[in-house]
Amino acid sequence: MKQALEKEMIAGCVANERRCQEQLYRHFFDKMLGFVMRYTSDKEEALHILNSGYLRIFKKIDQFEFKGSFEGWVRRIIYHAVADHFRSQKNKIHFLEIEDRDQPLQPAQLEQFYEADLLKLVDRLPNASQTVFRLYALEGYTHPEISKELGISVGTSKWHLFEARKKLKSLLSNNNEYRQNAK
Repeated sequence: MKQALEKEMIAGCVANERRCQEQLYRHFFDKMLGFVMRYTSDKEEALHILNSGYLRIFKKIDQFEFKGSFEGWVRRIIYHAVADHFRSQKNKIHFLEIEDRDQPLQPAQLEQFYEADLLKLVDRLPNASQTVFRLYALEGYTHPEISKELGISVGTSKWHLFEARKKLKSLLSNNNEYRQNAK
């Protein structure tokens, strides 16, 4: 979306113009629905989360400062809607996928972790791998977008993501063993 059109749409949303709100909703709908569907396979639940996120966007749009990408700002708010949804339903926190080809942790193992615990483990990753992991897994950026944003090659971005996932899997396993021994 061209920057002038984006500014016009944002100004219209700040003024509570329904036409601009619908334009923003439609413009990001498919991308954001795909983003939310990474965390739940239930489309109805995903739509509920997405609409909750859009309500937040419309309430906070006047806080967007045109620093960085507007899509990234939207994605961050939608991510917080996802996190809040699963935080409110703690028995359903299974939303950090490590890797499709990795042996997944059993649901009983994942239930022992809360979002804050998982984010603390992410904080323990090396800085570059942590940044790539957060952009890719938490904010939904693609490797080409990360490459452009960080000034690294796509291959380097993929390597950092692989390393982050490997380290997280190890941290999750070690943390789970620690919890089992503490009981």
